[in-house]
Amino acid sequence: MKVAVFEWNGIRRVGQVDEAAQTVAPFDLPLDAAREAGVTVLIDRPLPPTGTPIALSDVTLCAPVPRPRRNVFCVGKNYHEHAQEFSSSGFDSSAAKGAVPEHPIVFSKTPESVIAAGAPVKIDPSVSEAIDYEAELTVIIGKGGRNIRAEDALSHVWGYTIVNDVTARDLQGQHSQWLIGKSQDSFCPMGPWAVTADEMNLDDAAIRCWINGELRQDSNIKLLIFDVPTIIAAISNGLTLMPGDVIATGTPAGVGIGFNPPKYLKPGDKMSVEIKGIGRLDNPVEAF
Repeated sequence: MKVAVFEWNGIRRVGQVDEAAQTVAPFDLPLDAAREAGVTVLIDRPLPPTGTPIALSDVTLCAPVPRPRRNVFCVGKNYHEHAQEFSSSGFDSSAAKGAVPEHPIVFSKTPESVIAAGAPVKIDPSVSEAIDYEAELTVIIGKGGRNIRAEDALSHVWGYTIVNDVTARDLQGQHSQWLIGKSQDSFCPMGPWAVTADEMNLDDAAIRCWINGELRQDSNIKLLIFDVPTIIAAISNGLTLMPGDVIATGTPAGVGIGFNPPKYLKPGDKMSVEIKGIGRLDNPVEAF
């Protein structure tokens, strides 16, 4: 089931998406129940009935989790080819330990960086002129836990969505860690909606990214170095995951710094990220 968060007649709602019909049917929930919780308002409750479908063209999509309850967990260097291109870029503070990590590299993005499909990513040239894109499969946790075993991890997943892990590469290098370069305002496009875990095929799902119609990233999530169960087990090792937590799983090769010279984002660019089984996340780039 695909689930969207959207605004219609000034009220934020959650509804079931019918892609073929291009409609969304709102769930019978208290008005504005999804203001910050988004799709996570459905966790641990019987699925409510839906109302009359509304044309997607008549609503404004919001991020599936408009404001995560805490930072978005992210995994770095989680595809072999991207690990190699990033390690040779000059921005990788972990490169001294080798191109391919032995354990998941985990960092985070602040909740305030999250924006919806269609919303602009804002570039502030006074802060950075080395802005990059990163297409990522993203996990939404449905059942919390600590020290979760990899073999049990998928039972803790409510669903999946897409994140574009936009990054200021120069800030990433300057600070020798990734929070500031990853957490600039508008640097976490998420959406266009979420898909429940029962409908997502983790064994074979293409992940692609286009910039201005040019295919830059073209891979498959089955090529993750650390798969979803391994990531959940690693993050929950002594750290309690909570329902509604969001985990971006890493990006494949083809990011801007992988080119010579680098192909950084600029105002006027159009980004499109697509993952089979979820949908397509489109965002323009504008000057701040």
